[in-house]
Amino acid sequence: MKRIFIIILSVAAFMQNCGNQKTEISKEKTQQLMGKTIYDYKVESLDGGEINFADFKGKKILIVNTASECGFTPQYADLEQLSKDYKDKLVVVGFPANNFGAQEPGTNAEIGAFCQKNYGVTFPMAAKVSVKGDDTAPIFKYLTEKDLNGVKNTSILWNFTKFLVDENGKLIDTFISTTKPTSSSITKYLK
Repeated sequence: MKRIFIIILSVAAFMQNCGNQKTEISKEKTQQLMGKTIYDYKVESLDGGEINFADFKGKKILIVNTASECGFTPQYADLEQLSKDYKDKLVVVGFPANNFGAQEPGTNAEIGAFCQKNYGVTFPMAAKVSVKGDDTAPIFKYLTEKDLNGVKNTSILWNFTKFLVDENGKLIDTFISTTKPTSSSITKYLK
């Protein structure tokens, strides 16, 4: 009986120790995630190159999920204007996504040609990604989950949702599709 009691105590101590290790790992993982900034991300660009967000240190970044066949598609013109007007303070980065109404059906090459031909887009454009669901791109998980960005949870409800990041790579705020890129809601952060 004494042996059984010792075995039970040993197992209990082992289980408690394992539980403590899990807690420590969980805390460590959370601290690592909270320490992340946008600068920890690199994504494929529309032309097959790479966009390294660390290259934009010292500037604000406006990240937008875009679509070529959306009622908000004319915002490309405002995004281009914003990019030019605040080029010393801001980088705009577009992320084509086909998550809403299948409004971005084209290939990366087709999307690039459309943006150039119709809106003269010169700001960086990422390769087509998913911004919602099980296959959400890691950068959009960061932007939409408070556990990762440390600021807020955001549900992307449609194309042309905007995420403004500060000069230190931390999320400032998000803006819904109806917020024009040149509105004072966004430009007030660029003064």
